[in-house]
Amino acid sequence: MIGEIIKAIKKYETIIIHRHVRPDPDAYGSQGGLAEIIKASFPGKKVYTVGKEEPSLNYLHRLDTIPNETYEGALVIVTDTANMERIDDGRYKLGDMLIKIDHHPNDEPYGDLVWVDTNASSCSEMIYELYLHGKKAGLKMSDEAARLLYAGIVGDTGRFLYPNTTNKTFTYAGELIEYDFSRTELLDQMNELPLNIVKLNGYIFENFKMSENGAASVVLDKKLLEKYNAEPSQASQLVSTLGSVAGIKAWVFFVEEEGEIRLRFRSKGPAINELAKKYGGGGHPLAAGATIYSWDEMDRVLEDIERLCEQDENM
Repeated sequence: MIGEIIKAIKKYETIIIHRHVRPDPDAYGSQGGLAEIIKASFPGKKVYTVGKEEPSLNYLHRLDTIPNETYEGALVIVTDTANMERIDDGRYKLGDMLIKIDHHPNDEPYGDLVWVDTNASSCSEMIYELYLHGKKAGLKMSDEAARLLYAGIVGDTGRFLYPNTTNKTFTYAGELIEYDFSRTELLDQMNELPLNIVKLNGYIFENFKMSENGAASVVLDKKLLEKYNAEPSQASQLVSTLGSVAGIKAWVFFVEEEGEIRLRFRSKGPAINELAKKYGGGGHPLAAGATIYSWDEMDRVLEDIERLCEQDENM
């Protein structure tokens, strides 16, 4: 499959790369990293990255604005996105050919070519593997591509702390840092939080609720976010911080946005991606997301995550 993807990249003169809504470092890393590899390898091709920008990640990559006409006869590649509903910019359907590259469970295998590897730590790791596979076919790695892919791997492995980190992950990361970019500067940018978000994180630690079974939750409604002058995307970025709490097994952030409440699930043991699917979402066994549309549904979510942790206790 990797070979077929490389053939398609070589064939098309215009390549447009999408990723998921509400991007994280791996979304930007895989999208931008792939674009930079193609640009370095085939300077004559027109390569674009599209979607709504996340201002807090502008230090990683900036996106292109293109008209619909650009999609005519183009190759479209979607990275790090499990299902079509979460693809940022619905024009991905306008191209001549569609490729899916992802590391989430393949519940919706859209596209003409589908490469999914659930054993990969990140989609950025997969893009680096694509480069390794295609070196003899003319693929070249640039310093900027290496910076983006390294950021994506760091982001989705929680600085190499999550269980999805493998020996291969460390090997690839070690090879990427041989390129010319400042790892210190990049990690500083990834770690930095505005003062208001630091204070919001303090609120989270003071106000989260946890049961005897290790099920925890945090409610961040619009009124609270306004108090801390925080965007929903910034609040969602704090979801992993509760992983340092002793005794916690699985937890959920309720983050209110316009017309919906985002569910951010995390776990240190019981798989929570099936629970996310119940509410129209999905993801990995230990990190997933979903959406509800009324606070009346919150109690049901809390009961479900409580039941999940209780079952884990009895196993």
